[in-house]
Amino acid sequence: MIENKTFDEIAVGDSASLTRVTTQQDIDLFAVISGDVNPAHMDKAYADTDMFHKIIAHGMLGAGLISSVLGTKLPGPGTIYLGQDLRFLHPVSIGDTITATLTVTEKRPEHGDLTLDCRCTNQKGEVVISGTAHVRAPKEKVRRPRVELPDVQLSRHERLRTLLARTAGGEPMLTAVAHPCDANAIGAAVEAARVGLITPILVGPKAKILKAAEDAKVDISPFRLIDVPHSNAAAAMAVDLVHKGEAALLMKGSLHTDELLHAVLAPEAGLLTKRRLSHVYLMDVPTYPRPLLVTDAAVNIAPTLEDKRDIVQNAIDLAHVMGIEMPRVAVLSAVETINPKLRSTLDAAALCKMADRGQITGGLLDGPLAFDNAISPAAAAEKGIISQVAGVADILVVPDLESGNMLAKQLIYLAGADAAGVVLGARVPIILTSRADGERTRMASCAVAVLIARERAKAAQTAVGV
Repeated sequence: MIENKTFDEIAVGDSASLTRVTTQQDIDLFAVISGDVNPAHMDKAYADTDMFHKIIAHGMLGAGLISSVLGTKLPGPGTIYLGQDLRFLHPVSIGDTITATLTVTEKRPEHGDLTLDCRCTNQKGEVVISGTAHVRAPKEKVRRPRVELPDVQLSRHERLRTLLARTAGGEPMLTAVAHPCDANAIGAAVEAARVGLITPILVGPKAKILKAAEDAKVDISPFRLIDVPHSNAAAAMAVDLVHKGEAALLMKGSLHTDELLHAVLAPEAGLLTKRRLSHVYLMDVPTYPRPLLVTDAAVNIAPTLEDKRDIVQNAIDLAHVMGIEMPRVAVLSAVETINPKLRSTLDAAALCKMADRGQITGGLLDGPLAFDNAISPAAAAEKGIISQVAGVADILVVPDLESGNMLAKQLIYLAGADAAGVVLGARVPIILTSRADGERTRMASCAVAVLIARERAKAAQTAVGV
C-alpha cells in the first residue's frame, strides 16, 4: 500500500528517505525520456576523456529521488510540487548508492504549504545534491494499493553497432548497385558510401537515378553511373561488372529480388558456385542474448534436403565470419520428435546425420527442434531435451520460405529486432535491403557483405602465399 501524511499529521522535523542504486539502465531510460544524450552520460569513450574520466548520471536523475520521496512518502499522494532549489555537489556514477532524505523545516497553515530540506548522499556519506523543496501538502487522507511498475526492455542493438565498428578503417568496396531508382535505394547506397563501406557503381536508367537522388536529396556526382534502359538490363549489367572484376559486391536497388537473382543464376553470368544460393538474416533481437541467424526466408521456396545442406553450410560460414567459432544450429519444425508425416522432421534428422558424416562442417547441429526449444533453455528443460543446441541456438534453419519469412517478420515487428540480410552461395555476397528497412539495418546489411568479401580476399591471399 501507499499512504500519505496530511498537513495536520506532519510536524516540523519529520523526515523520510529513499535509497536506490544507480544503474546503466537508469541513465539510458532518463536519456530516452528527457532527450538528453550528452556524451558525458552516454558515450564511454568521450566520458573517459572528460573531467570525471567515467560515465556520470544526469543531475536531474538523482533529483528524481527527491520527487519520489515527496510523491510517495512525505507528504505522499496528493502533494502539489511548488518549487525546488538544488545544488549539485558531487557526480553520481554507475553503481553509486544514493539516499534521498527529506526533512520538514517549516509549516505554513494559511495554504497548507511545507518547506523541506533535501539531501542526497552516496554510499561514502558524501552529499551529492542539496537543496530545498516547497510543496502544498494534502488535506485528505489517501491510502491506495501501490501501482506495480511495468517491465522495461531497452533495445540498444549493440550487436549491429559492433558489426559496423568491425568494418571501420578498411577500404570501401566497389559495389554494383542494380537499379537504384527510388529514394530509399539510392539513399542506402549513398549512406553506405558516406560511412566508408562501399563505393557504389549506380546501374540503371540515368533519368530515373537522377530523379531518385533529387528526391532523396543526396549528391551522386562522385559515383560512376552506367545508363541502361530498364531493371532487367540493370541486373544483367551489375552482374557483369562483378564477373569482370570491376565490382566486388552486388547490391539490390529498387528492382524485384527475383529479377536480380535471375541475372545472377544465368550460366553465362559467371557468378555461380557449387553451392545453392540462400538468404540469411542476421538478427539483433533485444530479448535474445546473442546474435541470431535465420535462414532461408527469402530465396528458396520449398528447399529439398540437398538444398537445405547448402542453406545450413552457407549460414555456418557466415557465423564464422561473425566470430562464432562453432555455431549451434537448430533445424526447426513444429515438434522436437521425428514424425514420418512431417517432412521437416525427417529433413532435420538427415541434416544432423550429414553433419556427423562430415557433409556439413563447422557447426553443431540438432533437430528437429520446435522454436521454443531452440531458443529457450527453460522450454528445452521442460521437454527434457538434452542438447548442446537446444535453448542456445545461434542459427535457426526453417523448413521453407513461408515459415522463415513469417518468423523473421514476427521478430522484427513484434520483438523489435533489427535484421541485416545477405544472399550467399554466389562468388560474391549479394546485399538485399527492403524499403521497410531502417538506416541501421541497411548499413548492417552492407557491413555483413563487406566482412564476408574481406574474409574471402584474406583467405585467397593466404592460399596464394601457401
